[in-house]
Amino acid sequence: MTDIETEQDQQAPPGGNGAPAPARPVRPPPAAGRPFYRSSAFRIFSIVLLVLVIGGLVYWLHARHFESTDDAFIDGHIIPIGPQVSALVAAVHVTDNQVVHKGDLLIELDPTDFQVALAQARGAEASAKGKLERSRTGVAAAESAVIEAQAELQSAQVNSDNATRDLQRYQGLDERAKSQEQLDNVTAVQKTDAAQVAQAKARLVSAQAQVDAARANVIAAEGDYQKAQADTERAQVNLGYCRIVAPTDGRITSKTVDPGMYVTPASQLFVLVPADVWVTANFKETQLDLMRPGQKVTIAVDAYPEHEFEGTVQSIQAGTGSRFSVIPAENATGNFVKVVQRVPVKITFDGDINSDPDHLLAPGMSVEPTVRVREGSF
Repeated sequence: MTDIETEQDQQAPPGGNGAPAPARPVRPPPAAGRPFYRSSAFRIFSIVLLVLVIGGLVYWLHARHFESTDDAFIDGHIIPIGPQVSALVAAVHVTDNQVVHKGDLLIELDPTDFQVALAQARGAEASAKGKLERSRTGVAAAESAVIEAQAELQSAQVNSDNATRDLQRYQGLDERAKSQEQLDNVTAVQKTDAAQVAQAKARLVSAQAQVDAARANVIAAEGDYQKAQADTERAQVNLGYCRIVAPTDGRITSKTVDPGMYVTPASQLFVLVPADVWVTANFKETQLDLMRPGQKVTIAVDAYPEHEFEGTVQSIQAGTGSRFSVIPAENATGNFVKVVQRVPVKITFDGDINSDPDHLLAPGMSVEPTVRVREGSF
């Protein structure tokens, strides 16, 4: 028997029949405990912790090369299309979301009133042109009258000079060789010729004044003719406004016009959205330390989670978004609370994004750009 069994027999109380009681197993003494740091659980915990530390370090080394934000959207030009004149809509050649090209006819307005106005303007222009030609002819006639008046003055002056000399010669004769009647006649002729000279001078002055008046009439007629030409050109322009064409390539949106409507220059018929779009990303000011134009960007569009676009930082706005808001912040008044500001950054797409019809990019779509601000292997 073993020592354990002997010990059990000695400790077992006798049974009822004097037989020994059944032996009870004796618990072995506890073995000496192993340290926790040598246990398998600690090893697993250490491995997991090491993996997390290495993973966190790798992620930090990778993330420090990039800056991203979810406060970003696709931006683009929005061109409201409206009429330049008031008229009835005769025809509409576009529909919602239709792609149009520069110069395509979009809307036709009723041209009747503008055709009549053009005809009236052309008639007024022809009348003004006739008046101008007549005024120019009047200048020529007035200049001819001046030449005629100058000739009459010269003739009258010659006659007056001859009459004056005759009078002087007659007055120089001996009193016995002249009579009072002849002296009176010679004196009368001299005075008549002198009066004709004065009359010719007056006619010359009047003729010269007529020239000035005729030239002034020409200037006025030229002004009227130029105004008539301008009225004709305006009427032609207004008639041209009856045909509304696309100012650039784009897509029709927000169409609110139909044939038969009466539209005015204050009306908006639809909006033309050009295909040229970009990303406006509102980065925190604390993210701009290393951001520069020309850096590459990866753009994730919420509408296409399986597709990524490539882009480039084009420029950084010279001012925060709040500074250019309708009501800018006034930190000098009231209680000042420092808030991290956001600065719009313009990001352009690389390549021809319009050649992919399966991934339409339109203004307002949400995106998440990631800018590589550091170069490196991570």
